[in-house]
Amino acid sequence: MVTIEWIDLVWCVVPVALVCGIYIAWQGKPGELLYASARMAVQLVAVGYVLVSVFNAPSPWISLLIVSVMLVIAAWISIRPVRDQPGFLAPAIIALGISVGIHLLISILFVLKAESWYEPHLLIPLAGMYFANTMNAISLSAERYHAERLNHQPPKQARLTAFHAAMIPQINGLLAVGLVALPGMMTGQILSGVSPLVAVRYQVMIMTMVLGASGIGAALMLTLLERRTVAREASAADQTD
Repeated sequence: MVTIEWIDLVWCVVPVALVCGIYIAWQGKPGELLYASARMAVQLVAVGYVLVSVFNAPSPWISLLIVSVMLVIAAWISIRPVRDQPGFLAPAIIALGISVGIHLLISILFVLKAESWYEPHLLIPLAGMYFANTMNAISLSAERYHAERLNHQPPKQARLTAFHAAMIPQINGLLAVGLVALPGMMTGQILSGVSPLVAVRYQVMIMTMVLGASGIGAALMLTLLERRTVAREASAADQTD
């Protein structure tokens, strides 16, 4: 495996500088890009040091704490398009927790056959991938459901339309993998010297679990939103009567 030295990462400034140049040439403001890039680097380095200590001393409580923090942050990010609307955060936390939790257990205990569910070198990276993809599905479904309701679509029709929209990126990813792109985890394993045939098995697990977590997460989110909508409409009708 090729080891990247810290000093070699200086070259990573080049693509950031090129995109900043486009902003400047087109009279835009590159401040947000520079802030995001700097924050990304600081966050990753900090997380790297935290993970080293966690991996060296595995603990179910620490692993559970880290995954819980990831859950809350992912839920908060997922409702960003509808954050000005009340009642979206709790359904997002429930949908993320149930859908990702189920698929983490399947992955770690049944596919990877790990000795314990809290092994941090398995739990934390997988949780990150599952949360990130499910978060995006929930975000798309919540935004689309809200938009459809504003267009006076019935709750059930709004739910179906939103679910279709949320699953588009997942289905596109399944269709494109191997033909258009090699996914990040598979690429990382190949770069680290793992046989492509071994990397393929891991990637199949990741993509199917992400599909399931995203689909179930979006469905749970939309079911909870639909029930809230129906309850509100029934309450409003009762008050009118």
